[in-house]
Amino acid sequence: MKSIFKIGDQRMFEKTVTEADLAIFETDSVHDVYATFALGRDAEWSSRLFLLEMKEEGEEGIGTFLNITHKSPALLGQTVTFTATIYNLEKNNVDCDVIVSVGSRVVAECKTGQKIISKEKLNHLFESLK
Repeated sequence: MKSIFKIGDQRMFEKTVTEADLAIFETDSVHDVYATFALGRDAEWSSRLFLLEMKEEGEEGIGTFLNITHKSPALLGQTVTFTATIYNLEKNNVDCDVIVSVGSRVVAECKTGQKIISKEKLNHLFESLK
């Protein structure tokens, strides 16, 4: 694992809300806004951007936690910005605060945790669960 970041470093990611991101469940569509579960997926991606630069050959990242406080809707077609900021770097753990916004309006505040481990160890873990 490369130690190339420090607490306070940021990565940004933008996406446009599409139909695939809407609050649609097994029975029906709830409303045409960015679903909390889709928002969580993209919050994890924004913090994974750090791991893509940190992990070395033979290593991979795995999520350890995700916490979302959804504050405001993002509508179909709106551009959403994710700003991930590292607040903890301890051993192989990378924890981020993620602010999600549309313009100056905060859509959500998230916390994500990821860990970098060897692919071998990860594969062994998955095999042990079969």
